[in-house]
Amino acid sequence: MKQLYILIGLLISFTALSQEAIDSTFVFKKRVLESTEIDLLGSYYAQSGIHSAVGGGTGTEELTDVASDIIIAMPLSDDAVLTIDAGFSAYTSASSGNINPFFTDGSYTSNTGASARFAAPGTSGYKTMDDDDDEYESAPAPYGSPWIASSGASQHDVLTMLSATYSHSSNDRNTIWSVQGSGSVEYDYHSLGVGLGLAKLFNEKNSEVSVKATAYFDKWKPIYPTELHEYGLYGLNFLNSGYFNGVTVYDQAGEETRNYLPSAFNEFTNSNRNSYAVSLSGSQIVNKKLQVSVFLDVLYQQGLLSTPYHRVYFADKANYYIGQSRYIPVYNMQDNQGIFRLADDVERLPSTRFKLPVGARVNYYINDWMVARMYYRYYNDNWGLTAHTASIELPVKLGGGFTVYPMYRFYTQQAMKYFAPQDSHYSFEQFYTSDYDLSSFDSHQYGVGASYADIFQDFKIWAFGLKNIDLRYNHYSRSDSLEADIITFGLKFVH
Repeated sequence: MKQLYILIGLLISFTALSQEAIDSTFVFKKRVLESTEIDLLGSYYAQSGIHSAVGGGTGTEELTDVASDIIIAMPLSDDAVLTIDAGFSAYTSASSGNINPFFTDGSYTSNTGASARFAAPGTSGYKTMDDDDDEYESAPAPYGSPWIASSGASQHDVLTMLSATYSHSSNDRNTIWSVQGSGSVEYDYHSLGVGLGLAKLFNEKNSEVSVKATAYFDKWKPIYPTELHEYGLYGLNFLNSGYFNGVTVYDQAGEETRNYLPSAFNEFTNSNRNSYAVSLSGSQIVNKKLQVSVFLDVLYQQGLLSTPYHRVYFADKANYYIGQSRYIPVYNMQDNQGIFRLADDVERLPSTRFKLPVGARVNYYINDWMVARMYYRYYNDNWGLTAHTASIELPVKLGGGFTVYPMYRFYTQQAMKYFAPQDSHYSFEQFYTSDYDLSSFDSHQYGVGASYADIFQDFKIWAFGLKNIDLRYNHYSRSDSLEADIITFGLKFVH
């Protein structure tokens, strides 16, 4: 095969010289990608926290996520490469399950979030319109808590995604253009994306500039908290219809009432979300030890930028609950195991957003066995959110194809102007959210990774040889009490 490549290179060189179509110094054109490569990636993520956005800023944020990805890079010719990326992410979220937090101890529950009817509240023997009368007699009243997960359908979801990228390099390998298409689907959201990219190398490939433009056309299937869905469905008579018919509502004093009226709520009329981005970057090999790159992204979003199932509670509205009234005094504590507060509205954010991140990467080769990889990014948007990110990774070669790399990442964020904790917004405001992801906080992420390379050459799956193995662990800690652990692994195979 090597001799064949040499022969082809000589023929190309001879033809180029005779036609004066290519620079006379060009002798052999090496393929951009010599053979097919396959990357198998996987991760496990688990988090805990106390500021659920579904609970209006209060409640458990327990979540687990298992993700898998396969990336196949295939040479289509000497100059062209096609990369296919397919994956899924399956999560279980206590917070998302509380879109409909109400359940019973009876034999029948249905926490689908819409006007689902389930077990009889109280001892009066509430029954659904179509169900057998005897089966649901004397079923207990519905209850819930922001600190425990319901069994609602929204507690689980799977995101699946697929993308394809075609890239083509010029004969001198100094110009690379690419085109990309992608799509992803989950229960309440789907996305389609397209992208174009162009990179130019010069200064004997020591310098590179690139530009990339992407657009994503997304669409929500809005899901609202159960109590607001019922109000939107039945209007002013919703407490006597659908889910709430016969269900006891309590006020702050624990007294039964029918005064709950979330009049601020109305369903979103636009379910689309479009995102457009232009990314500019440049890199320079300064010397044998130092490489520097800088980047600037300009992003614009429009459409439904709020999350439809994030609750909001107003300071100027009375509190109303469903569940076991004895838990009202400890509602915001984890001792609350039986009452859930009914929302005043959902998160409302502007329909446009402009983002501007800018940053740099620096790789410094300390010696033959250690490299310092440093990163910094500044972020600003027109919602008033600003952030700084800094990280460092120190790969250390231990010999025998084994490398370890400790890492650390620091992040600090100034809250956006529309954020306020629970019971801090007012009903006359135009925009509001109690999502702590948009609050002020600091975070630290630290961990370690290890990789083996080029030691499994004899290990093959079909015609693919295992080139390297990579394993990482990171712990994430945020100043608002959110904690997370992340384990990732990767396998690379080469044909």
